[in-house]
Amino acid sequence: MQKLIASVTSRLVISIPYLWLLVFFLIPFIIVFKISLSEVAMAIPPYTPVVDITAGIKSVFNSISQFSWDNYVWLVEDPLYYKAYISSLVIAIVSTFLTLIIGYPIAYGMARAPATIRPTLLMLVILPFWTSFLIRVYAWIGILKPEGLLNQFLMWANVIDTPLNILNTNTAIFIGIVYSYLPFLVLPIYSALEKMDYSLVEAAEDLGCTPLMAFWKITFPLSMPGVIAGCFLVFIPATGEFVIPDLLGGSSTLMIGKTLWSEFFSNRDWPVSSAVAVILLLLLVVPIVLFQRSEAKAQESEK
Repeated sequence: MQKLIASVTSRLVISIPYLWLLVFFLIPFIIVFKISLSEVAMAIPPYTPVVDITAGIKSVFNSISQFSWDNYVWLVEDPLYYKAYISSLVIAIVSTFLTLIIGYPIAYGMARAPATIRPTLLMLVILPFWTSFLIRVYAWIGILKPEGLLNQFLMWANVIDTPLNILNTNTAIFIGIVYSYLPFLVLPIYSALEKMDYSLVEAAEDLGCTPLMAFWKITFPLSMPGVIAGCFLVFIPATGEFVIPDLLGGSSTLMIGKTLWSEFFSNRDWPVSSAVAVILLLLLVVPIVLFQRSEAKAQESEK
């Protein structure tokens, strides 16, 4: 009886995450995909559904042949959309790389710090989350604008003679993304480094490795799970980011998040905006799934 209760309990616990994904991911994705196959219309909501789910299963199957892929064809034919996808991916990759360059030393320093001050350092990393994300992005406008704090300080220090034009450029977007998502990269790397057995580094140095060689051969490979997790946590939201490009990048910035918002709210073209969202999701999810499968196969081969 106890084994039966334990089995039912374990299955219930395992089913909760799948139920969460079903309710908050799969069902909304199906709704968005359904809207992407619809036609735009002057109505509320502003589209004409090709498939009516409420009409019954038989009606749905009869309507499958009426699926309209015109919105996806439009995304391929209009250069605005694939340029926005490419620009978003490039900005996300560069931002993730910069975040890794800055975040890894911070995580390494936290992991090697005395155990008594690690909670304080961890709190300082999490501290920005206590302030609204929107307020923190708005604060960078006051810092980066021509008459902002950064230019005033550099001119006071005689580093520059004229104000730098940073706001409304890709540089401002990189700064905003790195600042906003830095904790998401620091925390997974810190978690991996804190659990590492540093006696392995000492053994490598005793065998003749320099501290730098020991880092690249021992420390960095052992921290790769944290690096990969942190990079995903930065890259995925940065690709679809809207607030930072809109506030810091200006009107000339081309990113898929801004394009999606414009189609949805300005043009009120829900079918096209839904198609943009579906393609964006596939661009992010499919590589991650393939990577996880390759990692699982690699771990099985090692065993």
